[in-house]
Amino acid sequence: MSSADEILDVVDERDRVVGQAPRGEVYARALRHRCVFVLARDAEDRIFVHRRTPVKAIFPSRYDMFVGGVVGAGESYDEAALREAEEELGVRGLPRPVPLFRFFYDSGEYGHGSWWSAVYEVRCELPVSPQVEEVAWHTFLPEPEVVARLADWDWVPDGVAAYERLRDWREWRERERRERPERRERRELCVRGEFAEPGESREPGGRGEPGGGGSAG
Repeated sequence: MSSADEILDVVDERDRVVGQAPRGEVYARALRHRCVFVLARDAEDRIFVHRRTPVKAIFPSRYDMFVGGVVGAGESYDEAALREAEEELGVRGLPRPVPLFRFFYDSGEYGHGSWWSAVYEVRCELPVSPQVEEVAWHTFLPEPEVVARLADWDWVPDGVAAYERLRDWREWRERERRERPERRERRELCVRGEFAEPGESREPGGRGEPGGGGSAG
């Protein structure tokens, strides 16, 4: 069976399955479907980067910092992420990719339709042997070099969209990590009645306490 004959789930704007169609028809009619994006890192924390082959139906000969692809009919995002990562990297026994977030991508002016996208990360410490049908060139790059190349190389636009969202997601997670202890401390102080907003006193007779704040009169 050719890749064009592979059956995919067709989904609506809320990512609910509304039908099925062969991949070739999905592409030709720009039907909404599902995709996975897996950021693969090696033991040195470098990112797997590759250039797609010229025969790819979508965004041929462009660079990508993700491995992945379409989700098959009846397949879960998690199942597709592992399958696609192992196939594209040419490995077996990869750890299950870690799900991070999902987003909706519209190819807009490129005319390829839209797809729901699930972003993952995985650690690949196995020797890779990428599919020659999928990958024309590959290497592992330190992340700062990937960022530096964003403006210079011709990247797949959906991969860039996923990567930009990944960087935003990381920043959000880091803010959450830093702020969580402060919020926990606030909650504990509130429970003990010791927390005061700026300018408010919790000392007996002070502002914010019953009987406080006025002069006798």
